Amino acid sequence: MSATKLPEVWLRGPLNDVPPLLQPVAHALLQAREELNELMTGFPDNLLWEKVAGMASPGFHLQHLTGVLDRLFTYAKGELLSEEQLAYLAAEGKPNGEEIAAASLVDAFNLKIDKIIQQLKTTDESTLTNWRGVGRAQLPSTVIGLYTHSAEHTMRHLGQLIVTVKVLRQDK
Repeated sequence: MSATKLPEVWLRGPLNDVPPLLQPVAHALLQAREELNELMTGFPDNLLWEKVAGMASPGFHLQHLTGVLDRLFTYAKGELLSEEQLAYLAAEGKPNGEEIAAASLVDAFNLKIDKIIQQLKTTDESTLTNWRGVGRAQLPSTVIGLYTHSAEHTMRHLGQLIVTVKVLRQDK
């Protein structure tokens, strides 16, 4: 490890004010943010909607990462999605002819992570096993289930984004 590179977030110690049982979720999401920001630095906007081998574009992954975190953390609060959230979901991965900068999608993700960390800080650990319904069908989950899935899902899409971005940057 170089002198300037920090260890992964989970190896830096506990995060202030995040309940102990939610530390792994916060660590994973903050690690994802660091890796995503490093990956997307200088990414050309003209490649944002390019697909590799028919797989999802970087733009989709960036929009989806922000949107899915918003949705999962809404469900964790015991709330249903708003019309705005449903519209965002329907628009994920569709540039719709709009000029969208990669940096603005990264900024939106960063702001969402900040908001989510605040939600984790205010979560009462005694509620972690409380039932939560997911989606219109109100499929069964729990607060901890939603939080854990948010971290896992984020890292899965980050991995896909890493591969797609590296291939696109190599090709162009």
